[in-house]
Amino acid sequence: MKKPIFILAFIFFAAFMFMAAIDMRPFGEPARSEMDDYFIENAQVQASSNNVVTSIVFDYRGFDTLGEGTVLFTAVIGIVALFREVAK
Repeated sequence: MKKPIFILAFIFFAAFMFMAAIDMRPFGEPARSEMDDYFIENAQVQASSNNVVTSIVFDYRGFDTLGEGTVLFTAVIGIVALFREVAK
């Protein structure tokens, strides 16, 4: 019973990998979307920033960046609490 299930799983996996390989874009060709063009055209006007990456990180995705900073701060506090020496 295990062998037919293994063969069926292998066929599905191989078909998935084959379809993924066919759907890949050529090497070195960047993935462009309408959102990229929007940010490039409007970053300076809407965010008052000459750097598009800075405007995306701090203006368009500000709450996401704040959440990442909170997670990093919590991890550092946890490591410090884990390795601190307990006063006797």
